[in-house]
Amino acid sequence: MEKDIEFENRLDLSDLQKNMDLIKVELAKVIVGQKTLIDLLLTALLAEGHVLLEGVPGVAKTITAKLLAKTLAIEFNRIQFTPDLMPSDVLGTSIFNLKTSEFEFKKGPIFSNIILTDEINRAPAKTQAALFEVMEERQVTMDGNKYELEAPYFLLATQNPIEQEGTYRLPEAQLDRFLFKITIDYPSIDEEIEIITREHELRTTKIEQITNSVSKEKIIEYQKLIKNVIVEPHLIKYIAQIITNTRTNAFLYLGASPRASIAMLKASKAYAGIKGRDFVTPEDIKQVSIPVLIHRVIVTPEREMEGITATQIINDIIKTVEIPR
Repeated sequence: MEKDIEFENRLDLSDLQKNMDLIKVELAKVIVGQKTLIDLLLTALLAEGHVLLEGVPGVAKTITAKLLAKTLAIEFNRIQFTPDLMPSDVLGTSIFNLKTSEFEFKKGPIFSNIILTDEINRAPAKTQAALFEVMEERQVTMDGNKYELEAPYFLLATQNPIEQEGTYRLPEAQLDRFLFKITIDYPSIDEEIEIITREHELRTTKIEQITNSVSKEKIIEYQKLIKNVIVEPHLIKYIAQIITNTRTNAFLYLGASPRASIAMLKASKAYAGIKGRDFVTPEDIKQVSIPVLIHRVIVTPEREMEGITATQIINDIIKTVEIPR
């Protein structure tokens, strides 16, 4: 009888994996199913990326973000985006102090550790643009002064793909700043029954069922640890081949940028770390490919009219690229 091959990690990821599993257990107390969603959210957190959640109303986008923040024992702010929301409502504003006769900067709700921007596509372009510097450089520049955002910094945005009235499409430049775009589907019939049953038996609020598992300091430590996960040169080439194939694909009007290559690298390292491995496999890269690329490519109008989706094209690209051995 052959023994299973055991790999000895060069990095000690046992504490990271244990705490990520604890978070999953806590979230499972309230969230039914959605295991892939939770894995990807934790991956983005460790990879220091941001996430765009897309789904119809009522599929637990907002509550998932709130519960994740509760498990992490770090500061959380929710900003409801509306058509009349101004950049100063998000970033903050300078207020004149009569005592000191000087202007003082009053920080806006964007200054927190986890930010939920609910229905981000309801705000006009100038308010969406206010997030550009925040997402990329983790800072706010106001009146010539720079204000650093405290680590860890994780922005979650939600949008409804169905509703068009009173919404503003996110520009490609902003979409590219999201590490992942995750589409949340309806639950299965068994999951729907479980959701109804849990709601019927619920005697406390959903938030009260969740306990804190991981501290702010631990998350920062894990983010640094993930950077040391090993990626072999042939896997870097594999990532590059997938990305460049999006640029030459006849079905795509716009291919992925080099930022997508870096996003795929970071995400695959974090995904491997969550699974307890200190090295990336081709399967890790495949797992993060769709959420990394889905919002970074544009299908040609002809193919879109035929009903061909970006997900189908990306899957075809992954199948055509030879898996490194």
